[in-house]
Amino acid sequence: MILFVGAGPGDVELITVKGMKALQEADCVIYAGSLVNPKLIDTYCKEDVIIYNSAKMDLDEVIEVMIEMERDNKKVVRLHTGDPSIYGAIREQMDRLIEHKIEFDVIPGVSSFVAAASRLKEEFTLPDVSQTIIITRLPGRTGHGEGGQLEELAKHRASMAIFLSVQSIGEVMVKLRKSYEARTPVAVVYKATWDDEKIVRGTLEDIEKKVEEASITRFAQILIGDFMSDKYSLSKLYDKGFSHMYRTAVSSEER
Repeated sequence: MILFVGAGPGDVELITVKGMKALQEADCVIYAGSLVNPKLIDTYCKEDVIIYNSAKMDLDEVIEVMIEMERDNKKVVRLHTGDPSIYGAIREQMDRLIEHKIEFDVIPGVSSFVAAASRLKEEFTLPDVSQTIIITRLPGRTGHGEGGQLEELAKHRASMAIFLSVQSIGEVMVKLRKSYEARTPVAVVYKATWDDEKIVRGTLEDIEKKVEEASITRFAQILIGDFMSDKYSLSKLYDKGFSHMYRTAVSSEER
């Protein structure tokens, strides 16, 4: 059995309990060394665990290790940053395992975009502001997006989390300003929940300069949207006048 495990955003306590147990039982860990906090391995793994840093490996080499370990009846954890279903490149690995008739499972993790929101103490979905979150990135060497260019996605004026794009913060802001107002709040969170985390807040007008001054060029989330402003409506969920299956509304006369 190969377990694909979401390592979480960085803080060693933000891995799931199930993910932690998988690391504790692992005979071999293949981890994304350029992104995953190595303290996770130091904290949870056995002393004799076999470690491979996939930052130095290609797909064939990763699969070769998995096949070898499976042949030796070893428990393997493929440790991915955040949640492996988001920009994790796990599909190609799973397909190869299927070809080799090797069983696998996936343990989800805390994604960096929700970790960034937690560090900002913000809520992506607010009544009368946004009920939609767009997760995207600038097109890179891996190809173009299927949902339209960033300018098209911005037309929805939804809450947005942009991965893997802070190195082109100027280009991102130019594209977003075609749809969002110039004063729309923007936050850039570098290595959310890590010890060396940085948070930069601004607007579409000034965030580029602030990010350059903070020397942030990678490992950062760009969050955009009015969910970071002060105006929103209260949720109906806790409104005395709103009924649902667990509570009967209180009439205006009773209030």
